[in-house]
Amino acid sequence: MNFESVFPVWDKLTKAQQERINHTRIEKHFPKGTIIHNGDADCTGLLLINSGQLRAYINSEEGRQVTLYRLFDRDICLFSAPCMLHSIQFEVTIEAEKDTTLWIIPPDVYKSIMEDSAPLANYTNELMASRFSDVMWLIEQIMWKNMDARLAGFLLDESSIEDTNELKITHEVIANHLGTHREVITRMLRYLQNEGIVKLSRGTITILHKEKLISLQDK
Repeated sequence: MNFESVFPVWDKLTKAQQERINHTRIEKHFPKGTIIHNGDADCTGLLLINSGQLRAYINSEEGRQVTLYRLFDRDICLFSAPCMLHSIQFEVTIEAEKDTTLWIIPPDVYKSIMEDSAPLANYTNELMASRFSDVMWLIEQIMWKNMDARLAGFLLDESSIEDTNELKITHEVIANHLGTHREVITRMLRYLQNEGIVKLSRGTITILHKEKLISLQDK
């Protein structure tokens, strides 16, 4: 994919605005596991994903992680530019979940163009609202859903993302996504295995009964 085909509202920017973005953007590749952005003291810039997968998460005071949302091809990340969003005080970390190629747009360039471009400003506001909706949904899940339902939902989401029922993922990674301890996840996965819903092997979780997971997720 080329940049012009994936940047939002590209055809609604002026020629000068397009040229300014093209002259300042940087294309980078990040191997899986790379921390791309770390907290509000780090103003990396706007991230537009060409290929790959990113994870945005926060750390609790106890050092546990919880995933806020994930980003895929053509997605754009705003929280990697906190200096542009002065009213937002999120200590968000952005990690490459897979080998990822993306473009970085300097925050001062994006902000100045947004101030002069109503289409880009509208898109940015819609994107911000969508991200906050993701965060509010997560808070709702944490407050009102049991961990077994959240685990079932995570396994179903992961199966959909990877397009397979055989998930190459560790208990520790799942715990980091859900903001809990590895031991909690291990105990719940063993229960699911005893119920014939999943099969566990080293570094792999195989979903055997998706319908039961759906029922557990919805309870």
